[in-house]
Amino acid sequence: MPDSIEALCGVDRVVHEPARLAILTVLDACRDADFRLLLSATGLPPGNLSSHLTKLEDAGLIEITKTFRGKRPYTQVRVLPTGRDALRRHWRCLDDARHTAEMWRRAVDDPVRA
Repeated sequence: MPDSIEALCGVDRVVHEPARLAILTVLDACRDADFRLLLSATGLPPGNLSSHLTKLEDAGLIEITKTFRGKRPYTQVRVLPTGRDALRRHWRCLDDARHTAEMWRRAVDDPVRA
């Protein structure tokens, strides 16, 4: 039996971090979003959101476009196909881990039938 569920499914640590998982989930639902929408949807402070966006961009999962609207900065974020694929792999990994944990629980509850 593997030492942990994480070892079992090999989660992508970039995607697994809760704030980044929330960002990718929002972007997967709407394809792109501006910084304000992501602030509202994730509840993250601006500095933390910016830091997590940079990590996702560095990993090649999202694209960030910075422009100005009038004199105000405007940041648009778009999930890339690689980001969408990474998110779907992550959900499958968690489903597999959940299924394995259930099998372990059954084995403990009834070792003869497992």
